[in-house]
Amino acid sequence: MESQVRGGTRWKRFAVVMVPSVAATACIGVALAQGALAASFSVSGQQFKVSADSLEGDGFEQYGAVDMGSSATKANTHPVAVSAFNSATITNLCQSVVTPNVPFFGNVSLILHAGADPKKGPVEATKLYIDLDDLTADATFTNINIGVAAGSMSKGPGIKQDEVSKGLANPNGFGQEADHASLTGVKQTAWATTAGTFKLSGLHMSISTSGAECY
Repeated sequence: MESQVRGGTRWKRFAVVMVPSVAATACIGVALAQGALAASFSVSGQQFKVSADSLEGDGFEQYGAVDMGSSATKANTHPVAVSAFNSATITNLCQSVVTPNVPFFGNVSLILHAGADPKKGPVEATKLYIDLDDLTADATFTNINIGVAAGSMSKGPGIKQDEVSKGLANPNGFGQEADHASLTGVKQTAWATTAGTFKLSGLHMSISTSGAECY
């Protein structure tokens, strides 16, 4: 069947153009009715922005790695710092992914907000890994160990073994860990986020044709 045409736009083709941003947070759609994701959650393959009023994390670890994106090409390979938490609560979370040069619209953003309503509580995550390449925040660490071999860290969820087996992370490389990390005024750009569970209280997801971002 031919795709529907309105005003010269093939809507199936438009949907294909939107795939990079929509696929980046596709699994969030599962949670729209219930406001929570109690399953693995992953965003990868395209850089995105995240902001939050605060992040409180127990069992913090950080180490260097390489994010391969969706394919093993130079353009999709990015050095990252992986921040990992056994558990975390996040207040007023915003996440935005921009798809540029969409026909007739230009830059189109997929924007997610959660954890902003005090009555519904913050965002909650377990076994949280964030592959980031830029971060600004005010941070306080409790009982921090700096210069630990990444593979020897024990306070958090540990270095990802699939990264080690693929040569994307060095277990003998630099790592740091802390019992607790407290970050406020968080702004970061990242390439991937994974979590064992991800509860998004007060979830709101929207599309912006102005190319708006979290910051």
